[in-house]
Amino acid sequence: MINLYFIEFAINSLSRNKTKNIFIVVLLTVLIFLLSSIFQISNGLKKELLDTVESLPQITIQNLQGGRTILIEQKSVDELLQINGISSAIPRVWGYYYFANKNSYFTLIGIDQFEEQYKDLHEDFTKKYDFDQMKHGMVVGSGVKKILAQSYYTEYFNFIKTTGEIKKISIVGKFDRDTTLETNDVILMPKELVYEIFGIDPNLATDIVVKVDKKEEIETIAAKIKNLFPSYRVITQEELKRSYEEMFSYKSGVFLGLFLVVLASFFMIIYDKSSGLNSEEKKEIGILKAVGWSTNDILKWKFYESFVIASASYLFGFILSFFYVYILHAPLLKDLFLGSSDLKPEFAIPFSLDFSLLAMVFFIAIPLYIAATIFPSWRVAVGEADEVLR
Repeated sequence: MINLYFIEFAINSLSRNKTKNIFIVVLLTVLIFLLSSIFQISNGLKKELLDTVESLPQITIQNLQGGRTILIEQKSVDELLQINGISSAIPRVWGYYYFANKNSYFTLIGIDQFEEQYKDLHEDFTKKYDFDQMKHGMVVGSGVKKILAQSYYTEYFNFIKTTGEIKKISIVGKFDRDTTLETNDVILMPKELVYEIFGIDPNLATDIVVKVDKKEEIETIAAKIKNLFPSYRVITQEELKRSYEEMFSYKSGVFLGLFLVVLASFFMIIYDKSSGLNSEEKKEIGILKAVGWSTNDILKWKFYESFVIASASYLFGFILSFFYVYILHAPLLKDLFLGSSDLKPEFAIPFSLDFSLLAMVFFIAIPLYIAATIFPSWRVAVGEADEVLR
């Protein structure tokens, strides 16, 4: 049962050593802030990454020559559609355009409004814009728009074709979904413009994406495609997901290093706290024993005292981490994952209240600190009052 007198005494005891206890609260708050921020950023980015993977094609087919991808013939689509279970095969034309002014790469994607679209983003594009009116227009991601604006391209952009000629294309819009990894560096435009900019034969494509009737048949159909076209590389959505997770796991190693540094700092505080009490604290316990306090009473007092410090630090640390991650969008720490490129995605980490995360940080911080406070106090409190005072 909670004893309010012990709580009041513990708070008064803490106030008598303000400087020391404020320093401990600040230090613990910073460590809990770092721990919870690391976990929240990591979880949020992983969720965003996996959501992006879900929007990728079920099967992607590439043409290989000498181990490198080359353009693929569009006539392969007719043969693919003969395989049972394939509902559509769409030739894509896309590529990376290098913008030397900012040392950045844009992803140019060509869209045909009469083709079936494999992404909702592309479907929205074909519905929103009149292709007859935007023969020389494009829609850009938020990162692209920002980069172009820095070079004073606010209404149009001059692409340099492979022939060296200039192709002026108007900026007719920006993606509504500009908060995701998916759209940041993307430019959508009619297919004819992409063919012209990259100098690609209209009978060829960058790759072919395949949609199947039943998801459970993806691996079987991928094997059939591989048998039909032995020289093609067939990539399933699941394989892409594994690749993304491997990349994420590599990046997570950086966060793991930070986590270990923070954890080591926390345990140094615990070790220092548990190594023993100073003479002033021993004297205080001795006086309380002399006036009739039992060992249990002293342990209750120390428990409430350490609980107040740990709880306040935990609360302040989590509030600061939520503000840092979801309001300030985690500057510096987020860059460890996304890099420092001018085209790094400017997206907000998706908010999610993960109770397992709250519990994990709680059990890492609070019980250990309380135990580190109570144990040395118990060693002193079990002695006789006169021995303690001496």
